[in-house]
Amino acid sequence: MSEENITTPLEIKNHGWRVAFAGMGINLALGILYTWSVISKRIPEEWGWNEDDKSLPYMLACLIFSLVMVPAGRMQDKLSPRLVATIGGILVGIGFLFASMTTSPVAFAIGFGVLAGAGIGFGYASATPPAVKWFPAAKTGLIAGIVVSGFGLASVYAAPLTEKLIVGLGFSKAVLILGIAFLIVVVSLAQLLKPPPKGYIPAGAKTPKKLNAGDKKEDFLPREMLGTAQFYMIWFMYACGAGAGLMVIAKLAAIAKVQAKIEMGFVLVAVLAIGNGAGRILAGMLSDKIGRKTTMAICFVTQAVMIILLSRATEGSALANMSILALVSAVIGANYGANLSLFPSITKDYYGLKNFGMNYGLVFTAWGVGGFMLAKLAGMMYVKHQTFAIAYYGASGLLVLAAIMSFFVKPPHHTIQATEA
Repeated sequence: MSEENITTPLEIKNHGWRVAFAGMGINLALGILYTWSVISKRIPEEWGWNEDDKSLPYMLACLIFSLVMVPAGRMQDKLSPRLVATIGGILVGIGFLFASMTTSPVAFAIGFGVLAGAGIGFGYASATPPAVKWFPAAKTGLIAGIVVSGFGLASVYAAPLTEKLIVGLGFSKAVLILGIAFLIVVVSLAQLLKPPPKGYIPAGAKTPKKLNAGDKKEDFLPREMLGTAQFYMIWFMYACGAGAGLMVIAKLAAIAKVQAKIEMGFVLVAVLAIGNGAGRILAGMLSDKIGRKTTMAICFVTQAVMIILLSRATEGSALANMSILALVSAVIGANYGANLSLFPSITKDYYGLKNFGMNYGLVFTAWGVGGFMLAKLAGMMYVKHQTFAIAYYGASGLLVLAAIMSFFVKPPHHTIQATEA
């Protein structure tokens, strides 16, 4: 067999950009999660929900989203990202339909939190892996950032759209319409998701060499990843970074209203979303240049400072100004969004592409646990003390701890065993 016959099968059309932008589009729909502060603020007063009740659907959505990422990641690795994303779109639609039919916080939490949260997990798990597999390692941060930027940018249109629908049509009907629209969008774009064929080598990438016993392991099985200390360090840092951002996202409209006495909280949500989306792309690009860990440390420290500034934005203070709050919100969004490109990138760097879907799903549980715990803390403390102060300082302390930890995490150095060679 000639050399030409050997290489020809690998010379196939690159669908990378199509897949990347389809994934971005799916995330633009699934990012409705980030408009929760707008949705919760508009829950009719006659329903009798307190701030803790209003936290429940969002907290559950974050938790279920992250837990579903594990089986969904494995399914997209083994079956097809197209199939898994389609399931996600259907579940989101069903969840919103169910939520539109109830006034109970528990039943609404089942629809928005459990069903739609699971759908978001299936869709999100399927968007990034097929995209990064089409590109060389030097572009991992950029491509991951582009795909997940959709999720962060969603509130730019979804926050004002949701506000307008609720005001014009009523709360329940607006939820129903959003669910139908996102079902159609996600299921349609899911059909464009396509991973490269086995053996595909991206342009500019090095041809993989045959690994022998004693060589450094490049692809880790999920159980092997769980056996490394680095996984738990990465998990903790992710929980801190994501949890702090999600806490603010969940309560931003309420913070603007009750703390700074600003009614246009949905504008701050949209501004935060711009920062969220831009931060994912910029952090991904920066981490390709200066390294994941350095970029993480910068983002953690900056986020801690921003959250402390937000805590000072009380009525009558210089910070309780719409322009200043918009700037703070944008930077908080950018630093939060950075997590969503940095952590899939470092997971791929440390544990390889072969089992990336499930491996990142396991890492991503930190996002859900962090978001659940800190959003719950914010809701509970406000109900008890009528202030978010304890939540602010707790989140800032965790961010500083994560920044310190980032200097100690190093790539795992497991080697190929004779039976694997």
